Amino acid sequence: MVGLTGGIGSGKSTVADLLAARGAVVVDADRIAREVVEPGGPAYQPMIDHFGPDIVKPDGTLDRPAIAAKAFASPEAVKALNAITHPAIRGVMAQRIAEHAGTDHVVVVDIPLLAEGGPSAYGLAGVIVVDAPVEVALERLVSQRGIPEEDAKARIAAQVSREERLKLADIVVDNTGPRSHLDPQIDRVWEWIESLQRAVDS
Repeated sequence: MVGLTGGIGSGKSTVADLLAARGAVVVDADRIAREVVEPGGPAYQPMIDHFGPDIVKPDGTLDRPAIAAKAFASPEAVKALNAITHPAIRGVMAQRIAEHAGTDHVVVVDIPLLAEGGPSAYGLAGVIVVDAPVEVALERLVSQRGIPEEDAKARIAAQVSREERLKLADIVVDNTGPRSHLDPQIDRVWEWIESLQRAVDS
């Protein structure tokens, strides 16, 4: 089991998809984060209780842009969001990981906030960090995801610094350039994962 992390806009999801194509099982904290705030999910009602009924859309689902506008408005709001969602996310992640216990599967635990929570909490054999300069990440968020620039800056500022994240890395994927630059790096990452497997098997 290895960790995969990277700042928002780093292209971490693309790297996760490439690892999945090579046979890894990806447990994606971002996807689970969306699941736990769906109607009936463990974080759904606590989110409404804290951030107010105006974050609920007419169909009963939560309005993600409305949540982001409130949740990233201050450090205190970010802490409140994390206090509601993180325990629920960790619970579902633990269930998904446990499904692969005792197998020879490569499990990639995709955790955007790994630096904030600490890799030791997950019992990881190593950590992959997807890295891109802040200005590159910002441009991607604005041009590819359509996030307003000030909102994108606030989201980046709410995370740990690029330097703090890189301190966790056992191996780094540089995603500054085009998609074509990733394939040889993913080959190198996969060889590294296989070396970890061999060490465990021996």
